[in-house]
Amino acid sequence: MPQMTARAAVILAAGQGTRMKSPLPKVLHKVGGRTLLDRVIDTVEATGCQKIVVVVGAGASAVRDLVVRRLGEGAVAVQDPPQGTGHAVMAAREALSGFDGDVLVTNGDCPLLTPADLEPLFDLRGRGVDLALLGFEPQDALLYGRMLSDGDGRVSRIVEAKEATPAELALKACYAGMLCANKGKLFGWLDRTDNENAKGEYYLTQIVALAAADAALTKAAIVPESAVMGCDTPMQLSQAERIWQDARRAHFLAQGVAMLAPETVHFAFDTEIAAGVAVEQFVVFAPGVSIETGAVIRAFSHLEGAVVRSGALIGPYARLRPGADIGEEAHIGNFVEVKKVTVGKGAKANHLSYLGDGSIGAGANIGAGTIFCNYDGFDKWQTHVGDGAFIGSNTALVAPVTIGAGAYTGSGSVITKPVAADALAVERSSQFEKPGWAARFRERKLAERAAKGKA
Repeated sequence: MPQMTARAAVILAAGQGTRMKSPLPKVLHKVGGRTLLDRVIDTVEATGCQKIVVVVGAGASAVRDLVVRRLGEGAVAVQDPPQGTGHAVMAAREALSGFDGDVLVTNGDCPLLTPADLEPLFDLRGRGVDLALLGFEPQDALLYGRMLSDGDGRVSRIVEAKEATPAELALKACYAGMLCANKGKLFGWLDRTDNENAKGEYYLTQIVALAAADAALTKAAIVPESAVMGCDTPMQLSQAERIWQDARRAHFLAQGVAMLAPETVHFAFDTEIAAGVAVEQFVVFAPGVSIETGAVIRAFSHLEGAVVRSGALIGPYARLRPGADIGEEAHIGNFVEVKKVTVGKGAKANHLSYLGDGSIGAGANIGAGTIFCNYDGFDKWQTHVGDGAFIGSNTALVAPVTIGAGAYTGSGSVITKPVAADALAVERSSQFEKPGWAARFRERKLAERAAKGKA
């Protein structure tokens, strides 16, 4: 079996993204809770590329930071000033020094691209194609460059739509922006490109004609339009999100997750949901959520960075924030917010509570209006509620504080000290009564209003 040729990738992420009309760089916008650039890096890594270089703009510090965090300083190439797609690939030359093999070039704003979409490029290279192109057949090809090929599928050049003849515009196959070639040949062709065009830029597509002039074999693989969809505008970003969400909904339904209105449920790239989970309408799974079998996520709940154990009931209108770990058969009800709290098996917090930083023991009951007062303006402190404890409604637990197993707190109490197991803690002012006060108050107010009406 022949040894696989070494693979590298150049990801083009230096575009200004002006049509996105956002202060956030285009490739840092998200689909499914993950940046466009992260998604492309994930895809390229999965193809087995040993070296990945990301071309960034000179002022794109946030994009550079992402690349360094993911791939290290050596993966950054800076295009300064921007002079076209060919110039962008040339900016990666130094970062690829020492590499010998095939170089894949792809855009950094294609969130739906998969390893299976790119593999045909490497397959073409393995079959002796010198320059492998990725193409697609869009429903509306008005703005895309057409790939001109002969009867044997040899591509001779790419013509831009505005420069194409009527016959060329009738062609269906368009260039998607991804290609693959041997590193030496790729940069050899790039060195021969020029910027003699209306924009004064070096176009990557010019190498197709240069390859043809060298009698090099250029062919294209065709993938679905959605696979190579870029995100240049908010509209395109929303379209990519819809396509991705629809695919995830279909995936989870096929895996045995019950959703009566799947079109209203929103997933993240790393959402994990086991078979046998029921998800009601208008639920959002932000990144970092794992749901075990038998759990029910009721309507209008928002979950992020949370684990929900088997048989738990969440919502409706619940919010689970990062660090929430909801135990088996536990209940987190309407308008309850949980953050960095481990909730034990069978514990219940059914109404109107904030539970932040700490733990709740198995079988404990958290009354309506309970607050874990975890922040003093400088530091976060923890509250621990023991197994089987009962927290009365409208209790404020001022951290750091521990409620012992089986203990009770009286409704309306502000608990600032530890409560022993099986004890009752009550903290409230004495109630007193003033006979006739309400009647006198009403009489006085009515008299004041009457006097104002005569004035």
